[in-house]
Amino acid sequence: MTERDTSPATWRAHETAVVEPGAVIGSGTQIWHHSHVRAGATIGSDCTISKNVYVDEGVTIGDRVKIQNNVSVYVGVTIEDGAFIGPSVVFTNDLFPRSGSDHWEVTPTIVRTGASIGANATIVCGVELGPWSLVGAGSVVLRTVEAQEVVVGNPARRIGWVCRCGRALPKDIAPPASLVCTTCASAS
Repeated sequence: MTERDTSPATWRAHETAVVEPGAVIGSGTQIWHHSHVRAGATIGSDCTISKNVYVDEGVTIGDRVKIQNNVSVYVGVTIEDGAFIGPSVVFTNDLFPRSGSDHWEVTPTIVRTGASIGANATIVCGVELGPWSLVGAGSVVLRTVEAQEVVVGNPARRIGWVCRCGRALPKDIAPPASLVCTTCASAS
């Protein structure tokens, strides 16, 4: 993540958004309608925080991240640079939730650089989504997802691999083979 200029003049928030004092927001970031960013949250530069997004205290979001409508990013979640979080994605942060429990324990989740999560997916805490991985819409992720792996379903299972550009790779390609599509290979 880059150095931050936390002056509100360098980022924008809609008049209905709540950005608590003590939140650190990078330059060029836009925070839209009815979103709430808690004190102690850090959001990188050039991010889009869409309508009705909640960013909890202690959350770290990298640069150029796009979080679509109706997502709650709870304490324990780290999202690295260039990630895409689709509409209504759910993150959990406690493996044994109980109302009023004195034994609440945050279990960290990491979304690595360039990973994409489709709409309405649920990410159960304690997993890592590898760099440039892709989680299909509506999936329930219960295990760590490898770099450039594509997972779908409930529970989410591997269906293939994806290039960093987002194109699906042929079914016969898998690590340790080079995970680059023909279009990107031609461009280099």
